[in-house]
Amino acid sequence: MTGTWIRAAMIASVAGAMGAVSPASASEAVAVGHLDCGIRGGVSFIFGSTKELRCVFRSRLDTEGELYEGQIKKYGLDIGMTNNARLTWVVLAPTELPIKEGALMGQYVGVAADASLGVGGGANVLIGGSNSTISLQPLSVQEETGLNAALAVAEVELVPFHEDH
Repeated sequence: MTGTWIRAAMIASVAGAMGAVSPASASEAVAVGHLDCGIRGGVSFIFGSTKELRCVFRSRLDTEGELYEGQIKKYGLDIGMTNNARLTWVVLAPTELPIKEGALMGQYVGVAADASLGVGGGANVLIGGSNSTISLQPLSVQEETGLNAALAVAEVELVPFHEDH
């Protein structure tokens, strides 16, 4: 099996699961921006992993954006080692802009699948957010390098980032 085939199979399985976990109200939501996250690389063990996130939410590409930090936890098959990675979601809200500062704070839960053999990728089906009013597009795109395979339940927690850490 090639890395490309493995990656395609993992993404297809998550995309298939998307309908099962995607909220019905998502069709009524409006895209209000993008959330771009950097994931710190690390080693994953058979039963899961926890990796640090640093994210920026932009309602428009020409803005500085709002900074968030947090963790992505995976429970299930997640084994291997990856370098730093990137994750990008479209942010959905029940109404048009503007959304309040800190609105993306909260927990998101769903299914994650990714594979890397040198270069790889993945997909994450996640729903949730602050008071369930903001959600991340059900299918995100992940780029990573390393040797890794994961098919797991994923949990992402986001909080506003403050420089004084």
